[in-house]
Amino acid sequence: MSRIFQALAAISILAGAVSLATQAAAAENNTPPPTTATRPAAGGPDQSSVPNAAPPATRTQTTGQSGQDPAVKEMNERERSKVEREGK
Repeated sequence: MSRIFQALAAISILAGAVSLATQAAAAENNTPPPTTATRPAAGGPDQSSVPNAAPPATRTQTTGQSGQDPAVKEMNERERSKVEREGK
């Protein structure tokens, strides 16, 4: 049984050495990439989005908010009062 482990250890060490030698040889042959990258324009792009025609949000209504269902509003009020009485 111990000979099997010794053989496996030897195979794993040899495989690591071969892998390391292959990586070192590949690193020597690599050339740097070409330096032909283009630079972005100095002024930057113009506005690409279309402005929204909706009126700005008010302090009480955030963007995307719609009227709540009365049942949901009641449940939220109950939970809010519960938290105020008992805490979180």
